[in-house]
Amino acid sequence: MRELRRRLSLIGEDLSQIDAILITHEHTDHISGLPVLARVSQNPSVSTKVRASFYLTHLTVPAIDWGKTPPARLEPFQAGASFQVGDVEIQSFSIPHDAVDPVGYCLKTQGVRIGIATDLGYIPESIKYHLRRTDLLLLESNHDVDMLKVGPYPWSVKQRVMSRVGHLSNLGVSDYLMQDLDSCTSNLVLGHLSEQNNHPAIVEMIANEALERRGLKTALTIARQSSPSQVFQY
Repeated sequence: MRELRRRLSLIGEDLSQIDAILITHEHTDHISGLPVLARVSQNPSVSTKVRASFYLTHLTVPAIDWGKTPPARLEPFQAGASFQVGDVEIQSFSIPHDAVDPVGYCLKTQGVRIGIATDLGYIPESIKYHLRRTDLLLLESNHDVDMLKVGPYPWSVKQRVMSRVGHLSNLGVSDYLMQDLDSCTSNLVLGHLSEQNNHPAIVEMIANEALERRGLKTALTIARQSSPSQVFQY
């Protein structure tokens, strides 16, 4: 939670002003600070500092260790459902990953559409459909296959990462950019890079090559683990 506060402050935002937090799945690299954040939101003495509600699927709720009791501000939904937060329309969609009930999101407001899809072993047609007509797309580019094969992970973990419920490779992203990325996407953010099995320069090179071959003018950003990206405005 401290790190979340710090990173929000770097872009001029405050956790107390956040209305909603959307959870994709229960893996610890995505929710390690969530139980603490949820407990703080229920504490009357500090609840004014965290007023956000937490949106996640019905099946994901019991997969998270909340402590003694789940927080009161949970807003469970069925994967695939749409809901509204303020003036933002949110569409959830299932993704192929080895979690209980993982989802991605598309958010739309004032004519701007944002797609978020990370932690997916491949991109099925259903997800390609959801990611159409996005102005900004955050997509996973997790690993370089050759680096993963010779890297330090046990073979069982390597097999998991490369499986259809694992993580999207740089080449998987390249195939999507070559064949399916919507030409209206003005900003592409590639994230969830493995620190052990990938390198930002490799991701940038492969993605730029695919965009150039398509003749697209999409702006490319590589998201880093250590710092927030630029703020995108439309």
